[in-house]
Amino acid sequence: MQHTRENDLMHMYARMLAHFGQSHWWPGEHPFEVAVGAILTQNTMWRNVEKALALLREANALSPLAMWNMPERQLEEAIRPSGFFRQKTIKLRNLLCYFAEAAEQAAPPDDKELTFLQYKDTEELREDLLGIRGVGPETADSILLYALGRPAFVVDAYTRRIYSRHGFLPDDVDYAELREFFTDVLPEDVALFNEYHALIVRTGNTYCKKGTPLCAACPLGDLLNA
Repeated sequence: MQHTRENDLMHMYARMLAHFGQSHWWPGEHPFEVAVGAILTQNTMWRNVEKALALLREANALSPLAMWNMPERQLEEAIRPSGFFRQKTIKLRNLLCYFAEAAEQAAPPDDKELTFLQYKDTEELREDLLGIRGVGPETADSILLYALGRPAFVVDAYTRRIYSRHGFLPDDVDYAELREFFTDVLPEDVALFNEYHALIVRTGNTYCKKGTPLCAACPLGDLLNA
């Protein structure tokens, strides 16, 4: 059964990859920007996150120390395009507090590469991130995978929609079970986890619509009744 599931998952991966090509995710100039983007993308479209990141870049605020020293009102205005900007300001401040704590300093280091986290193993980092108010499992796994290059598989609403429609899982499956569905059988490989999640998002966004899916054009469409 496990071998069959791995074959099914890798077959779907190969279909999506052949259709879309390499995704080159996550867009960001350095790990700190990627971590910030993972928080800003909560409950919004990526194009809104890009606007907020551009404003932060213009304000020279895309480093841990620079953002730490940024007045709260100024940070709120910079990330306003991402929506829920007051809540996200608090979440970013909480993340920065964790960075300061992890570096054993009064303020986070001026280190865009987040090298002060390298000494922690992946499970410890995940527990740390989940302990930050405002950082849930999807955000934590996104930071681990895309910012820190750790083998954490990210799942989201697109993942749930695609794999429930293909009969692998119920549509009310929770995050942990959905994540384990992949990690239990796939090789622990950062590049694979990165590309797989990116392809799921691209497939879900382009074809597996919430209302009326475009199955005829989808690279996975003919597998529905296979």
